[in-house]
Amino acid sequence: MNYKELLILVAPETLVLVAGLLVLGVDLGWMRHRAVASRTRVAVALSALGLVASLVWSIRANLPAQANLFDGMLVLDPLTRLGKQVVLILSVFAVLVSAHSQFTRHIGEYFLLLLLATIGMMFLVSSENILVIFIALELLSLSLYIMTAFNKQSIQSAEAALKYFLFGGMSAAFMLFGLSLIYGASGELNLSKIASSLKGASLDPLVVIAMIMVVIGFGFKVAAVPFHLWAPDAYQGAPLPAAAFIASGSKVASFFILAKVLLVGFAGTEGSAVWQHFSKGWMPLIAAVAVASMIWGNLAAIVQKSVRRLLAYSAIAHAGYVLVAVLANNQQGMASLLYYVVTYALTVAGAFAVMLAVDHTVERDRFSSLAGFARREPLLALCMMIFILSLAGIPPLAGFFGKFYVFAAALQSTGTNYGLLWLVIIAIAMSTVSLYYYLAVLKQIYVAPASEAAPLVKSSISLRALVVVLALLVVGLSLMPTLFLSRARPAAAMIGR
Repeated sequence: MNYKELLILVAPETLVLVAGLLVLGVDLGWMRHRAVASRTRVAVALSALGLVASLVWSIRANLPAQANLFDGMLVLDPLTRLGKQVVLILSVFAVLVSAHSQFTRHIGEYFLLLLLATIGMMFLVSSENILVIFIALELLSLSLYIMTAFNKQSIQSAEAALKYFLFGGMSAAFMLFGLSLIYGASGELNLSKIASSLKGASLDPLVVIAMIMVVIGFGFKVAAVPFHLWAPDAYQGAPLPAAAFIASGSKVASFFILAKVLLVGFAGTEGSAVWQHFSKGWMPLIAAVAVASMIWGNLAAIVQKSVRRLLAYSAIAHAGYVLVAVLANNQQGMASLLYYVVTYALTVAGAFAVMLAVDHTVERDRFSSLAGFARREPLLALCMMIFILSLAGIPPLAGFFGKFYVFAAALQSTGTNYGLLWLVIIAIAMSTVSLYYYLAVLKQIYVAPASEAAPLVKSSISLRALVVVLALLVVGLSLMPTLFLSRARPAAAMIGR
């Protein structure tokens, strides 16, 4: 393969990189002495243009159906293409959310970091080489650490970034050590070759240790218990657009690669999480993490009085539900995982976008900031209701179908004995618990009266349009889930091939 062919294959990432450098150059050069609002508009336009161009290229370019370059460093197939396209769409929404919040004068640097994080996610979903996976994760993580600290006027932002960075550094060390042990045990960097090398023999203690360390590393990225301690502070302290990006796009990429590493790289070392028939492997480990995440995430969310912290603990609980799809360990499980994380990402991005309307108030993300919100901003309140009810899994919204497909995949994975039924029962019980705190938010919006001193809500027409588009996407995926699943199911069939 020559350099021209390689450049064509990595054109989506290249376009995003060029957009990032262009944003930085224009902001520090031509726009340097302009007003922050003008610089933000130009940066948003250039960033969105680069992301859309990359998305269009990914969809329309005449590329080979499958390609595996340099021992899995770059893999192109329907599954990775779908993952890239989802990441790009979520990044576009993150850019548009950022247009409505002024928390820094370093506009070019912020949008460059956002686009670099997007590139990290794109390489993350399109690689099956553990070396590139680690590098892409670090590119993503380092960008997010800095974005979290970008509000220099906020002590909470600095504290959140420090915690995020320290926990992230420790998790990266665990992951790197685990990946090095995998390489030592298999002599391979490619996930499929690692699985072939490890399959057949009894599970070596070295591989078990490596497996635990890799799960610790990825558990941090997806905010699963007990590796979740950074999430509440990061969600609350980070600038709101950065928090929205962390909660949506980065979660999709992290769950995508976690599932690929477990289903492809550790194929043959699954063990069993079937009730009363547990056996050594990654499945009982993931089952324990899933149960802990569902229980702790939902119970801790009940006592929260901050909407952002509530969304953080909700994200921890949702990580547990997504891990149930991983435990299904089949094509339907992977397809349901993709549907779940995409609908969740759109929903939580919408919820954060609505919170922009009250971010300027003294109460900010407190529940009381939403008191009487339905009378002050009825359109945003309606959209928030859609997002909250979808997160709660109320039919017929997308969150309900996401959980339905995940639970169905888990039950069908072990045949007629329903060996994962115990896990599904816990998930359903915890979903019921979650109704309490989700409805508490809606109570503030629709029932609680606003105080007489409540400030006016600042929501522009463009913010309302953005929130409405996100709400329509959630409703559209609710009414016609097959629009996404018709692509996700054939793509999921390609995993490991």
